[in-house]
Amino acid sequence: MSVYQMGNLRVVDLTKVLDPKTETRRCGLTRFNTGGPIPDFHTIMDLTSHLGTHCECPYHHDDNWPSVADLPLTTFLGRAIYVDFKDTVAPYTHITAADLDRATEGLIQEGDIVIIDSSYKIKPFTPLTNTEADKRLLVNAESAEWFRDHKVKCVGFGDGVSIENCNEDVKPFHDILMAENIVFLEVLQNLEELQSNVFFMSYSPLPIKGLDSCPVRAYAIEGLAEFSK
Repeated sequence: MSVYQMGNLRVVDLTKVLDPKTETRRCGLTRFNTGGPIPDFHTIMDLTSHLGTHCECPYHHDDNWPSVADLPLTTFLGRAIYVDFKDTVAPYTHITAADLDRATEGLIQEGDIVIIDSSYKIKPFTPLTNTEADKRLLVNAESAEWFRDHKVKCVGFGDGVSIENCNEDVKPFHDILMAENIVFLEVLQNLEELQSNVFFMSYSPLPIKGLDSCPVRAYAIEGLAEFSK
């Protein structure tokens, strides 16, 4: 279940459900009872910071940039727009500044969360990555400069956009944005359940000092007047 109705509000869970039995990235749980005859179960979580739906912070790319706990809570919630290029951009090509101008005309505001997607979907970080089957759209320095210049707070990715195609694209995209404390939101799910392309969103990580990234529970709330068109 990924969609919930709360009065006039519609809540969409955008998070990948994690199962330690099937995850390819580090995801181990050790459960134990500390209470003896009165059960008091605790769990040791052995997780990679880039697990499932996760938020990457500037410390991910530079030791001198802020970790998860060093950024204000408002970094991780606010007005979001969903930009689905569908098939308006040729497969396996870079998203240009002109593409972003067209797709966000009349929508983009300073401080927005921007989620980008397309019809050329494959699951990220799988054996299909960077094969002939991978037709996802690409990002690079040009698209990073556009997000920076529009002063967004976060860039999120649907399964139709790749951020892992080559070092020449990946490094500047990270460095240009993370130098401005713009965070990334990866492995989003259920974007097809959204009924609006403007909504409130939250994806708050645990405030652990020295953490570069953190799995999050990401969700959209549609119907909040202040965060709608």
